[in-house]
Amino acid sequence: MNLHRIPGLSEHFVYFNDDTFMLRPFSSEDFFRGGLPCTNGSEVPIELIGRPGVWQHAAVNDLGIINRHFPKREAVRKHGKKYVDKRYRWQDNVRTTALEKLYPDYFTGFRNLHAPAAYRKQTFQEIWAAEPELLDDTSRDRFRTEKNVNQWLALWWQVASGQFAPRVIDNLVEGIREDNIDTLCDVIKGQKHEFICVNDPDDVTAFERLSKQLQDAFACILPEKSSFEK
Repeated sequence: MNLHRIPGLSEHFVYFNDDTFMLRPFSSEDFFRGGLPCTNGSEVPIELIGRPGVWQHAAVNDLGIINRHFPKREAVRKHGKKYVDKRYRWQDNVRTTALEKLYPDYFTGFRNLHAPAAYRKQTFQEIWAAEPELLDDTSRDRFRTEKNVNQWLALWWQVASGQFAPRVIDNLVEGIREDNIDTLCDVIKGQKHEFICVNDPDDVTAFERLSKQLQDAFACILPEKSSFEK
């Protein structure tokens, strides 16, 4: 929640998790159109399955703040064409339309992918101005707690305020396992998705071998080191 304080950070920036990789070439228009961050504006209810993790508590906390600051009826009236857009799957548009009819007074959640997210520094500044105590409390916790919010709040703030451009993000999220390593390598070498997010294997004894297979696959599409690598 303090990304906007990074010295020299551009007003328009993209947040990546450390386990996410690009598989295809991109342009700035893939992340920003008309100065607005590109994201999926579909309404998707928050799912609490099994034992809720801390990240799920953060999602609920994020949504509570969104509904406190953005009356849904007004948001749909102003930005409804971005919430239901031809770029999305028809199933997403049907669900969003139904949720707007069934729950017109509050948002039930938003499409949230474990994928790169486009942001503006202005968004974080607006949230800090609106909820300074909550964000200060979150920032002071050294480890995540059930009371915290996270960066999804900024993503959803952009959606609820209509400050975004509709886009579908093609991202594959998979854990690294013995039974899928060949498939993952094939996806990487074939550049079959825009992004891939690979989670660490549960079997740490196979980590080195599985990592080597992934490295070899990435080397097929990214043979040269970047200027930031040693």
